[in-house]
Amino acid sequence: MTWRIVPLTACRVTELAACHITSWREAYGTLVPEHVLAGFDLDRSAITWERRRADGEHRIPVAVVADQLVGFAAATDTELEALYVRAAWHGTGVADALIEAAAPGSPCTLWVFGDYPRAHAFYRRHGFTDTGERKVDPFTLLPEQLWRRAHR
Repeated sequence: MTWRIVPLTACRVTELAACHITSWREAYGTLVPEHVLAGFDLDRSAITWERRRADGEHRIPVAVVADQLVGFAAATDTELEALYVRAAWHGTGVADALIEAAAPGSPCTLWVFGDYPRAHAFYRRHGFTDTGERKVDPFTLLPEQLWRRAHR
């Protein structure tokens, strides 16, 4: 099946929140502790995503197959805050299209888990480099790295 990239609308916010939660569980199942992955709340997540959608500061493209949301990205003018694609769609180009729709060649930063080589390789392909800055993610307590992309 083919996919298309469209802007997030209010009627898809809960579906995006569900995709976010499922994508986390698929991508980070061996990295993030189980109790953290089990602690997601769909309603709270949907409220957060609706705030981002409505604030006018975020670009939130979603990838849709038939009528099912399979991935999304969220970016401001300076930061790629989220990029998630369901595991069945890894390697199909969906993530490439989402990053281009959310942060089209613009200089920006992102935080990525330090122990996640798959993401590191993906972001390198898109012109990001590790800045050397580190922090601990307050939600997972895992180390994160700040990556930056210069203007392309």
